[in-house]
Amino acid sequence: MNMQNKDTAKKEDLVKRQYVTFLIGDENFGIDVARAQEVLNLTTITKVPNTMKFMKGVIDLRSRIIPLIDMRIKFNIEERPYDKNTVIIIARIKGVLLGLIVDSVLDVISMTLEDIQDTPHFTSEVGRDAVAGIGRTPKGLVIVLDADRLFTDDEINTIQGK
Repeated sequence: MNMQNKDTAKKEDLVKRQYVTFLIGDENFGIDVARAQEVLNLTTITKVPNTMKFMKGVIDLRSRIIPLIDMRIKFNIEERPYDKNTVIIIARIKGVLLGLIVDSVLDVISMTLEDIQDTPHFTSEVGRDAVAGIGRTPKGLVIVLDADRLFTDDEINTIQGK
């Protein structure tokens, strides 16, 4: 790598990126704000029979049917009843709009790539492939998720009914 490439790489490390942070259980997670289109209060869910366990149903969002994914179930975290803090993050994942049901949304934060470290090799309920890294913030650690690795292609096809 020549000096110019090293300088460019260093500048990219310092560029701040924004992440929507949210709680699932006791853990703070974050996804790139560019993927999260909006956050909704929990609304009436239409159940769809014979779907994957983590797919809770669908909602009608401005005449568009949005599949809802319970992230607690997806990450093998103990289920709990939804409450007033439970929200739906509408996110574009692998080109598909999905509603991610999470315990609560915390904030939009900025981190540089330098703030995010590769994940150590540990066993987690969250698929390691979905974790882009662990981010350090003044308020603590955030598990940064790679939105396109949250679901396999087969899962996306099943969600879409293909």
